[in-house]
Amino acid sequence: MTALESPWSITGADGQTILGDCHTPARTPLGVLLIVHGFLGYKDYGMFPPLARAMAHAGYIAHRFNLSHSGMTNAIETFERLDLFERDTWRTQVHDVCTVVRAIDRGELAGQNLPYALFGHSRGGDTCLLAAAEMFEQRNPRPPNAVITAAAPSALCRMDEPTRAAVLAQGFIETRSNRTGQTLRIGKAWLQEQIDDPDWHDLCARIRSIACPLLILHGQSDPTVPVQDARELADAARTQRPGQITEIRIVPDASHVFNTPNPMPRDQTPSDAFAQLTDAITMFVNAYLPENMTI
Repeated sequence: MTALESPWSITGADGQTILGDCHTPARTPLGVLLIVHGFLGYKDYGMFPPLARAMAHAGYIAHRFNLSHSGMTNAIETFERLDLFERDTWRTQVHDVCTVVRAIDRGELAGQNLPYALFGHSRGGDTCLLAAAEMFEQRNPRPPNAVITAAAPSALCRMDEPTRAAVLAQGFIETRSNRTGQTLRIGKAWLQEQIDDPDWHDLCARIRSIACPLLILHGQSDPTVPVQDARELADAARTQRPGQITEIRIVPDASHVFNTPNPMPRDQTPSDAFAQLTDAITMFVNAYLPENMTI
């Protein structure tokens, strides 16, 4: 028997659609992994489909999904919703992650009553940390049993002052997708939200609320997010979460995407860096999810 892959969609922030794919193992599942993409990312990008398949093979339900304001649909060759991309904020992304968890808890998506972990790549890792902090603080929905980040920045905003001023003055700043060649806008709302509520957006401080095991992964040769960011996140977690498990693993010779092409052909042998990433995630969830099962 092989794992089952099936698409789904639910309503996310501002009434916009969250598109997802569920990978269900052939045997009774041990738990659930939610896979969250980062900036300019999407559920079908490079490493995410093979990671979801690997987790299903290991006995876990895996949900990979597009955040509602990612700008992406199932037409993966382009950003179809540039308007949504421009309106995206950190709170919007956290809302979406919590919405997926609630859908699982209600039985609308696979994994009801199972322990679950959040996995986020790049800025998606920050989204997972914020979402986990929010869930532990509010207890609605139920908090995760583990959180895993890969190539995550240690701060939510690194715009210099002239750039910030430009965003506030003209209402946006432009960025380019090397994948599609499109020019996309980061809207003023993304920055204004952080100015209006700096405490909520203080990533390293909010880590203190995450009362579950945390795994921080990073590529040693990451040219996009310096490996020092992983150490800063780990230091913050260890300082502010006494008694909680914090693990960090630096993968040698690994890029920002752990040496994984986009797209990754289904029959292609994974890179050693991607294999190490997958092994680390599997070992972590094996250690901290099944023993916390509620059924």
